[in-house]
Amino acid sequence: MKNCFSIDALSPSGANAWRLLENGSWRECIYAEALKDGDARIADKKSAEDWSGRRLKKDKELVLVAQQKAGTFDFLMRGVFAHAVLHRSSSAPVPAKDQMLACIGALEPGTPWLVYLNVSGHFVVLDTSKVSIISNLDIAVRGEIASSEDYIGPIAAAKEKMMNDLYRQFLAGWLDHLKSSNMNVFIPDLEKLKEDSVYIEEIQNWQSEQSV
Repeated sequence: MKNCFSIDALSPSGANAWRLLENGSWRECIYAEALKDGDARIADKKSAEDWSGRRLKKDKELVLVAQQKAGTFDFLMRGVFAHAVLHRSSSAPVPAKDQMLACIGALEPGTPWLVYLNVSGHFVVLDTSKVSIISNLDIAVRGEIASSEDYIGPIAAAKEKMMNDLYRQFLAGWLDHLKSSNMNVFIPDLEKLKEDSVYIEEIQNWQSEQSV
């Protein structure tokens, strides 16, 4: 089976989780655990995006019932929310630094660009003034939104140290995405990062779900 999403609901503390089943009910689970028989497997990204961010409440029988999608500030409130969890059926590539440089170097400053890694491990950009990033399940790992020539465009792409650091951040974020199955993972701060080679080796050794 190709890559697919499960829909996992998580309590505010993260101590409890539930997974949507094919019949529309929910089972208790460990968040982002491997798929089991009967779990709903959603291959259509749009359908998974419709679930992501929805609030869930328990009815009188303590059954989870889906509500509307969360508003901009709803995540500041306590509650159970649905998350789309990616399940891979094959190994994942090491993101290519050359592609990152080409992607950044081709951008026109003045537009609020987001550079990100998609689920295939390719560097992609989107214009955040035109395309929403909320619940966007094409975004596996995301950088910061930037419009200045200091951070995007040919001048930025020529800054060797900055680009080396950014690539290392994306490698670390990509490994985090693979291990957690979370989407929209932010690149981590530089201070505690390891060398590129450490992340590359771990990415190469990462194993997908053989049961998918």
